[in-house]
Amino acid sequence: MTDLKLQALDADDLKVLSAHCQDAVVAIGDMAFEAAAHRFALVCNRFDWAAASRRGSLFSRKTFERRRAGLRFERVTAVKVTGFDPRPHGENAAPALTLLAVTYTPTELDGPAGQITLMFGGGAAVRLDVELIEAELRDLGAVWSTDNKPDHDAPAGAKPAATTKS
Repeated sequence: MTDLKLQALDADDLKVLSAHCQDAVVAIGDMAFEAAAHRFALVCNRFDWAAASRRGSLFSRKTFERRRAGLRFERVTAVKVTGFDPRPHGENAAPALTLLAVTYTPTELDGPAGQITLMFGGGAAVRLDVELIEAELRDLGAVWSTDNKPDHDAPAGAKPAATTKS
């Protein structure tokens, strides 16, 4: 499979990008806001849901995959965080966060300005004030196998169950 390269220029595109980022693991130190460039970017280890959906096919692999990916947002005017210390080694810094969804809320009736929210597990979030939606998700080449598939039905705090090997 070739590396994933997605661009989001509207709310519908952002929903597709969000689906591919669901359950990505992000280290606090791998997020950055470049105020002068109006850019927010992060590097993550995303779970490959597309490959997981092919797992039941005749040609599928026995394990799931994670991929190193970059997620970039342009035209960002402000960034606010909640639920975690944004300093990678801060007093209350989490070693990593799990990205659950990326959402968009317009702030103008007829204009493209709005807020993009990156929602993480445990109630953590990053809110980006944007002039308009301009985002890109790009795989960075590194791929590795994992026996664990994120389980959204598991009780809070439970460890992910290893998949049954056939």
